[in-house]
Amino acid sequence: MAKNSDSTKEYFYHFLSAVFIASLVTCNLIANKFVTVDLGFKVFIVSAGILPYPITFLVTDLISELYGQKKANRVVISGFIASIFVLFFLWLGGQFSAIPDSIVNDNIYNAVFRNAWRIIAASMIAYLIAQFIDVRIFHFWKKLTKGKHLWLRNNASTVFSQFIDTSSVLLLLCFFGVIGWERFGILLLNGFLFKVFFAAFDTPFVYMIVYYLRREFNLKEDEDLGSLN
Repeated sequence: MAKNSDSTKEYFYHFLSAVFIASLVTCNLIANKFVTVDLGFKVFIVSAGILPYPITFLVTDLISELYGQKKANRVVISGFIASIFVLFFLWLGGQFSAIPDSIVNDNIYNAVFRNAWRIIAASMIAYLIAQFIDVRIFHFWKKLTKGKHLWLRNNASTVFSQFIDTSSVLLLLCFFGVIGWERFGILLLNGFLFKVFFAAFDTPFVYMIVYYLRREFNLKEDEDLGSLN
């Protein structure tokens, strides 16, 4: 039984890590496109890269809650390395000319990815700051409340770190010339509110997952797997 439990812990950690890295890389690849998202009560104008981004904060909160701060920080670093890896190969792909029969010619490739290095660079700077802040604030509230009020640390950490992330990345994109300064205010407001909405939206799912896995892993409210090792 103990062996099966250890395997479940390991598999779920790797699953969360994979979801985190896939979401982060996808954010950077589709960030050049700006879209409107109609949620009924409000129409958001956001970068398409924001769509999978709330998943990254959901995952770090789950890892922080169940596996501890060190494991959460390890995933953040892994995501950074993966993004640099993607950036290098986007650059490398642009160094070779497309053949005449290529479905994606040089013009299309450059139109989609010419700003990729600026976007990924801006995103990575903001990402590192925001994710480490998210993890730190999460554990601050967890320690302060002795493991109670999961909704508080889940939302408080995410809302603050998402504001830091959204404002930082937009400032850097404006500085790099990817977007105009006149769009900064509206994109900041829309991006931040969109992330806050999904931070609140995912709270019931966090509760369900944490409740089930705490029972599976035999963890008390103020414990995580990192603190038991």
